[in-house]
Amino acid sequence: MNTEDLGNSKILNLLFKPAGMLMGSRVRGWLMNPVKTLQGAGIQPGQSVLEVGCGTGFFTIPAAQIIGEEGCLVAMDALSDFIKQVSKKVQSADLKNVRMVKRDALNTGLEAATIDTALLFGVLPWPALPLNRLLPEIHRVLKPEGRLAVWLFPVSGWVPKSILRSGLFTYMNKQNGVYNYRRC
Repeated sequence: MNTEDLGNSKILNLLFKPAGMLMGSRVRGWLMNPVKTLQGAGIQPGQSVLEVGCGTGFFTIPAAQIIGEEGCLVAMDALSDFIKQVSKKVQSADLKNVRMVKRDALNTGLEAATIDTALLFGVLPWPALPLNRLLPEIHRVLKPEGRLAVWLFPVSGWVPKSILRSGLFTYMNKQNGVYNYRRC
């Protein structure tokens, strides 16, 4: 079964529904300020940003607001229910700078060297996103001076080490819980 079929699977969408409720809950917003986390990623007005695994849009709306009308946010998720949910939020917020993409991050379909910052927030470690395939794709779509920002849930020490071992990124800093890397 390919990723597109998996993303449309009623069973998978049903299984992820409770997780989606937690991801979008007010309690999460109270415990974790999405703007503060995005500031840790260093996104700026006018940037092109790829959000891998946008889920219920916890970071999508604040990220789109930070980058402003001159920026472009590509919010990507493989699950159709999440894409529908975030699309409604984007429309309600009247944001014109968000492009929703239902796709697997291992093959984004994006043009090479078009993204300033790629956000991997809460999607690692995840078995469906093996780093040996994900990192080359992220590297490909990032501009030469592009950045990779990773927020881990659950916290996993091997992920930052694996990113460095890939040879595709160099470590910059950790700010507000976000590991920041520059494309090599």
